[in-house]
Amino acid sequence: MTRIEIEPQLKSACPKLRLGVIQCKVKTQEECPELWGIINETTKKLQEELAISAIKDLPAIDSSKKGYKAAGKDPSRYRLSADSLLRRIVNRKGLYQINNVVDLLNLVSIKTAFSIGGYNAAKVDGIIRFGIGKNEEAYEGIGRGKLNIEGLPIFRDEKGAFGSPTSDSLRTQIDTNCEDFLMIIISFQEEKGLTEAMDLASELLLYHADAQEIETKII
Repeated sequence: MTRIEIEPQLKSACPKLRLGVIQCKVKTQEECPELWGIINETTKKLQEELAISAIKDLPAIDSSKKGYKAAGKDPSRYRLSADSLLRRIVNRKGLYQINNVVDLLNLVSIKTAFSIGGYNAAKVDGIIRFGIGKNEEAYEGIGRGKLNIEGLPIFRDEKGAFGSPTSDSLRTQIDTNCEDFLMIIISFQEEKGLTEAMDLASELLLYHADAQEIETKII
């Protein structure tokens, strides 16, 4: 499994931070009708039961926003990915269909309210360190262009920043060529709900991405 560390500065600012890590071999494909049946059911249920005003009070969202503030970023300007996904659903905009691996990651996120990073592990160089973004540090988010990551919790490898709870980067994005998948579930509320989220993710990976050699760890 890829080595991952939380840097002291971020650990000090967010002492309840935990990472639920899953790494496995996958078969990535553009379409997965069975998975989208589950996503559509989940989306419909959330639209019926969840109000926009209630999203901020979900435990995983609330704790993550507090974590952002402690690290030095305004979560209302740089929304957590889980917050953004849930807002799209409640506003009846639906989820983007990308591929089976990204889509199941998004399903786990909307069911648990955890923000989740998904990376092509073959494009990660060396040890991963989770720290705080620096002034003018280079970062190009998927669908967002250049992103100001100063004060944002950030994953880095030997080549630089590549992931965050707001937006992952183009460099390590999951496309249909991805065979070695790394999922990082980001919790700012210790292990509350984290094991359950990892179990759900592992099950979905088995059934909808033919996952093999699944390894899991909580950091």
